[in-house]
Amino acid sequence: MGKGRLEAFSDGVIAIIITIMVLELKVPESHALASLAPLAPVLLSYVLSFVYVGIYWNNHHHMLSTVHRISGRVLWANLHLLFWLSLLPFTTAWMGENHFAASPTAVYGVVLLMAAVAYWLLQRTLIVADGRDAVLATAIGSDWKGKVSPLLYLTGIALTFWRPWAGQAMYVLAALLWLIPDRRIERASNS
Repeated sequence: MGKGRLEAFSDGVIAIIITIMVLELKVPESHALASLAPLAPVLLSYVLSFVYVGIYWNNHHHMLSTVHRISGRVLWANLHLLFWLSLLPFTTAWMGENHFAASPTAVYGVVLLMAAVAYWLLQRTLIVADGRDAVLATAIGSDWKGKVSPLLYLTGIALTFWRPWAGQAMYVLAALLWLIPDRRIERASNS
């Protein structure tokens, strides 16, 4: 199987996810800048989720650029990732509309955790399909970011029930960790 359809489908789903998130933003009824203040939690939730979707899109693109074979299992693993990412608009809106209350913030963290698990499963499935000597297997190496991120999400979920802002801080920290450019795949592809 070629990877072109998988990439095109994934890109389309991710574009729809971003579109749904932005459509959830409601325009204030007033023209005054002060009318934006009550929308701050909604806007901040959107920004965080947009960054996460961007990180997944970027890393998904880089990961797929290294592989040559796609299997049926890869297709299902990819759908599993897209499922969890498709829940981001709902959890983003719920969290923002409820001003980062504990339950919506914890559920948001669960979705982030499950997306991370799904991404890891997709990586493993791609390596099996492409072979142990695949560029992807070499590129990810020990994958310290992939190991630290779920721990940050779990910590964030737990902290949310103590102080929701502390849980949010863990989610932001994980996003910042991935915003730092990761050149492993580019280095492995060029060697």
